[in-house]
Amino acid sequence: MNRRSIHQGRVGDFGLETVTLPNGVTVTLEILRHPGAAAVVPLHADGTVTLIRQHRHAAGGTIWEIPAGKLEPGEDPLACAARELEEEAGIRAGKLALLSSILTTPAFTDEVIHIYVATELVTVATAHEHDEVISVARVALDEAVAMVQRGEIRDGKTICGILLAAMA
Repeated sequence: MNRRSIHQGRVGDFGLETVTLPNGVTVTLEILRHPGAAAVVPLHADGTVTLIRQHRHAAGGTIWEIPAGKLEPGEDPLACAARELEEEAGIRAGKLALLSSILTTPAFTDEVIHIYVATELVTVATAHEHDEVISVARVALDEAVAMVQRGEIRDGKTICGILLAAMA
């Protein structure tokens, strides 16, 4: 493989990679190398979940999500999930359990998001970053599933997290 970096940014390293496919054909692909991320479904003892509404310019506005964030260099995904849960939702988890690790868009990025469910929750202060516009809401888990079914929740990691939590 031959790689030429086009842009190294906060999100990752975008570049052109020349590779030979299993069928022997050589192609040049546009690939975003990403450090990975962690996301978390905060599941309260009463069967509700905490969701966030976050402004996402690329998505065209404000969308429903579960708390999530990019892994820092060398950071364990479990630690990232705990950090993002506190920063974005103002919740500390007594327990975090891995639900799944998903490939977000394998056609052009190697990003993996590790999705956890959080339980034994306590409220703490949020610590939103300067570029985060976030509000927090609590809904019944079955209502969150219905929001997925109605198309109100469209974020892939959030859909996976909610459905996996409902199945667990």
